[in-house]
Amino acid sequence: MIKVTFLGSGTSQGVPVVACSCAVCRSTNIKDNRLRSSVLIETNDQVLLIDAGPDFRYQMLRSGASRLDAILITHAHRDHIAGLDDVRSFNFIYRKPMDIYVSEKDQSEIRLEFSYAFGEADYPGLPKYNLHTITDEPFNINGTTITPLRVLHRSMEVYGFRIGDFAYITDTNYIPGSTLAQLDGVKYMVVSAIRKEPHVSHYNLEQAVNVLKFINPEIGYITHLSHLMGFHEEVEKELPPEIRLAYDGLELIL
Repeated sequence: MIKVTFLGSGTSQGVPVVACSCAVCRSTNIKDNRLRSSVLIETNDQVLLIDAGPDFRYQMLRSGASRLDAILITHAHRDHIAGLDDVRSFNFIYRKPMDIYVSEKDQSEIRLEFSYAFGEADYPGLPKYNLHTITDEPFNINGTTITPLRVLHRSMEVYGFRIGDFAYITDTNYIPGSTLAQLDGVKYMVVSAIRKEPHVSHYNLEQAVNVLKFINPEIGYITHLSHLMGFHEEVEKELPPEIRLAYDGLELIL
């Protein structure tokens, strides 16, 4: 069994520096209140996280999650790694570094962003990381096989992940044929779409829907939604029944 919890389904893209006062952000429908995209995966008696953005600490508290065994990083943009500082709480609980699975290129960004965690001084309370290098090859975490899915975020290489019948891809506007082949037979597919209008490095809603129709999972979910996408209930009316918008707190039992 795999349990997937969407800790966040949104993005900061398109949000002004000051607090947003648009109708979507002020909506009383909790499905319109979107924190940065991240999912928690419970399988084989362990808990894995995909991406730890700026909302990581609050998301974990809000979800009631008390355990975290490893973090998978799609790419090193700040909205996907800025929360890594807060793994120090789990370092304290488990008395060991947090296992982080990330590409070699993105490891360099993490070492730069959190340079204080990699210095020679072993200052008490600093976050501790055990970085594991992701390549295109499947890897195993305590009995769970994870298949990296290489995609493009404009010209930037990004990884999605497949675990059993579940696949998660965010921040992309191109999925190569080799990766599409790796998605054959997937039953639950998550892909990102930032808005309805075209974007230089993200799928828009129409493109994401077309990708999900091509992959043909039993059910597809669209995540990484900016407020420019519009209201959850109104957008869902435009979608085919086998494709839904993700929302914060959505739980899937696979």
